[in-house]
Amino acid sequence: MSPTPTTPSYLPPQPDRSGPKTALVAGALIALVAANIYLYVQLDHLRTDLANTRESIRTELASLRDASSVNTAAQTRRVETLNQELENARNQARTLSSQAKAEATARAEQLAKQLEAEQNKAQQQLSSDISGVKQAADAASANLNSKLTDVSTDVGGVRKQVDSTQAELTKTIDQLKSMQGDLGVQSGLIATNATELAALKLKGERNYLDIKLGKTKQPVRFGDITLLLKRTDPKKNKYTVDVMADDKLTEKKDKNINEPVQFYTAKGGHTPYEMVINQVGKDQIVGYLSTPKEQAAR
Repeated sequence: MSPTPTTPSYLPPQPDRSGPKTALVAGALIALVAANIYLYVQLDHLRTDLANTRESIRTELASLRDASSVNTAAQTRRVETLNQELENARNQARTLSSQAKAEATARAEQLAKQLEAEQNKAQQQLSSDISGVKQAADAASANLNSKLTDVSTDVGGVRKQVDSTQAELTKTIDQLKSMQGDLGVQSGLIATNATELAALKLKGERNYLDIKLGKTKQPVRFGDITLLLKRTDPKKNKYTVDVMADDKLTEKKDKNINEPVQFYTAKGGHTPYEMVINQVGKDQIVGYLSTPKEQAAR
C-alpha cells in the first residue's frame, strides 16, 4: 500500500487586524496636521490683525494730535488776543473819564468772561481728545483680547489633539517588540505595519527608509545600500534578496516576514543595519530599512 502523499505544511498569512488601528492613528495624525495648519493660519491672521490695529491706532493718534494741535493753536491765539484786549481795556479804564471808565470796565469784565469761556472750551476740547484716544485704545484692546481668547481656545483644542495622538503613539510603541536578528544580534523595536512604522519614525531613535522592491534586472538603491530581489514565496511569506553594502554582496536567503535581516556597514560601525519586510507578494516585497541614528566609523 503506497503511502499517502503529504501536503507541505505552512502557516498561511494571518489576516491583518491592524486595519482599524492603522486608520485610527492615521486619522489622528491627519487631524493633528490639520489642527497645526489651522492654528498657524489663525496665528498668522492674529499677527496681521495686530499689525493693522497698531497702524490704525497710530494713524488715529496722529490725526487726533494734528487736530488737537490745530485746535490748541487756535485757542492759544484766541486767548492771547483776548488777553491783549483785556489789558488794553484795563489801561483805558485807568485813563478815561468816569463814564468812559465805567464802559471800559464793563468791556474788561466782558473780555474776562470771554477769556474764561475760551479757556474752559480749550480744556473741554483737550479732555474730549484724550477721551477719544482712550476709547480707541480700549476698543482695540477689547478686539485683540477677543481674538487672543479665540486663539487660546484653538491652542487648547490642538493641545488636546496632540495629547491624544501622543497617547495613541505611546500605546502603539509600548506594544512593539524586539527580536533577535539573523546575525544573532538583538534588534531594535520591530514594526509590523504602517502604523507601527509611523510610531517608530516619530520616536526617532533610528533612521527609517521605506522599501518597496519588485523583481528587476539591476539592483535598486535604498540609502547607501542596494537590493536585488531574487525570489518570493507569498504562501510561506518568505523571500530571498541580495544585499550590496560597502561593495560586499550578501545573499539573504529564505527570510521570513517581519524578521530583522541584519548586516554591517562602515557607516553603521558596530551597530547593524536592519531590514524588516512586512509584506511578501508575487515578485514584490514591502517593508523598511532601519539604520543607526548616529553612524560612526568602525
